Amino acid sequence: MIPDLNLSSLRQRYAEGSLTPSTLVEQIISRRHETRDHHIWIHEIGDNALRARARELEGRGANSLPLWGVPFAIKDNIDLAGVPTTAACPEFSYLPPQSAPVVQALLDAGAIAIGKTNLDQFATGLVGTRSPYGTCENAFDRSYVSGGSSSGSAVAVALGLASFSLGTDTAGSGRVPAAFNNLIGYKPTLGSLSMRGVVPACRSLDAMSIFALTAADARRVAAVAVKFDAADAWSRSAGRALRPGWASAPGFRFGVPRADQREFFGNTAYAELFEDSVTRLQSLGGTPVEIDIEPLLESARLLYEGPWVAERYLATEKLIASRPEALLPVTRQIIEGGAKPLALDAFRAQYRLKDLVRRAAPIWGRIEVLLLPTAGTHYRIAEVDADPIRLNSNLGRYTNFVNLMDLAAVAVPAGFTPAKLPFGISLIAPAWSDGELLALAERVHVASVRTLGAGQWPLPAAEPAGAPVGTVDVMVCGAHLTGLPLNPQLLERGAYRISITRTAPIYRFYALPGGPPFRPGLVQVKDGGVAIDVEVWRMPVEHFGSFVAGIPAPLGFGKVKLEDGSQVCGFICEAHAVDGAIDISALGGWRQYMASR
Repeated sequence: MIPDLNLSSLRQRYAEGSLTPSTLVEQIISRRHETRDHHIWIHEIGDNALRARARELEGRGANSLPLWGVPFAIKDNIDLAGVPTTAACPEFSYLPPQSAPVVQALLDAGAIAIGKTNLDQFATGLVGTRSPYGTCENAFDRSYVSGGSSSGSAVAVALGLASFSLGTDTAGSGRVPAAFNNLIGYKPTLGSLSMRGVVPACRSLDAMSIFALTAADARRVAAVAVKFDAADAWSRSAGRALRPGWASAPGFRFGVPRADQREFFGNTAYAELFEDSVTRLQSLGGTPVEIDIEPLLESARLLYEGPWVAERYLATEKLIASRPEALLPVTRQIIEGGAKPLALDAFRAQYRLKDLVRRAAPIWGRIEVLLLPTAGTHYRIAEVDADPIRLNSNLGRYTNFVNLMDLAAVAVPAGFTPAKLPFGISLIAPAWSDGELLALAERVHVASVRTLGAGQWPLPAAEPAGAPVGTVDVMVCGAHLTGLPLNPQLLERGAYRISITRTAPIYRFYALPGGPPFRPGLVQVKDGGVAIDVEVWRMPVEHFGSFVAGIPAPLGFGKVKLEDGSQVCGFICEAHAVDGAIDISALGGWRQYMASR
């Protein structure tokens, strides 16, 4: 039986003592032997090393780390210290002295690295068949492609060898394998996950991706991994989504392509399942809007028909020059095409892309999210072997444009064909919409399928989404309110207001001595509490520390309960500080008090 490794299940079993990291490691060791002929791994972490890691974690306690005892897999173009990185090319192999920053962050959070996974050589492909380490076979039907290039990373999670895995995604490599193996495939905003320690495919377009059993799991992993990396020239700080909060708001608008732009390559089952997905999003409160996606499709064609393939050549130039036979014929055929474009071709393509981005911009004024099939069809391995270039290209129709246009995306399981093969959709939105996409992905996932990965474990209920990845929600109740003297401290840190609300009726509110600026104190009480008007602002997490550090005593930060029962970080006051303060609770808020003075 395939073990249930979703994070909620693991946490529960660890807490109740029915599972330990050591017993889990033994199960995974056994499972690796059972699934060896799927060609998932390029390098497995040794059995004894896994056991030692489990014992190390058990010495620290289950509540000590956010990913304590969670097994994960790493695509073999991402560095893990002391383990060879091959990019599925043995002649390219090197031994990294340190792990990629994202990998190190996960290890530091208590995760257990199980091994390095198979991939389409140099991450060039969407099929999972282009590897000298064997064709990675689909988790549901081994005669079908697993999807690529992050093939082993997807199949490892689907077959119960890891709770989550890392892949990379330049043109769909973190989404197509997710769709073909009934997984969440989270392709974050470019630059939000550090790309240091990753063998580049197209460096300007590469993103690290996360395969997970649920959107909540992907969100938990991202909460650990998403960090600005000053040493990575492509790293970016979290920016602002166009319309925050849309994923949970009624009447969100989702785009669907025109009927003549929906291409399923003869796969009628996929066509029907996509129509079902449109209906499902409507049942979740969405309003469909028909969109002309031609600018997106044209930009997708630029990726391989334009000069961006030169970036792939740049990454492998030395090896091709010295040992061209080291590359598989199909990989070499594609990458060598990158030696041909001239500088003028690169500029011409950049200009064309700018035009297409501008043409596509009005789309995001009409919708919050675009709904597409992740792939238009699913091929057998034999079909791809017979026609590797054309069929691979077909699989990228709905994915290739995303990074070129600086968009975020989440692939979501959305049903099964009559042949019991998975079908997946993609939710796509502008950069920094990651949190909203994951929130909607969770709702869609729960409404669409019943089981996780290739196992028969039930899909857990949706969890509260909280603040998006890379941000923190901050409650303010005094001089930081909109338009008041200290509000610029929020604005200069890239924060934006997401709600005007009230606290739960469990607080007293005081005007503290001193000023200007004049400040209130919010104190939780057992009896006699009232609800206070407040605002909630969303701030990039890297600026939160400097914001909190500037808060003078007796004020501080803690969890504040809002009227809807949720809790957010917010201003609180030490109880002793209200001696001599004016109780203004009856006024219900700071603005009312300032107006009364």
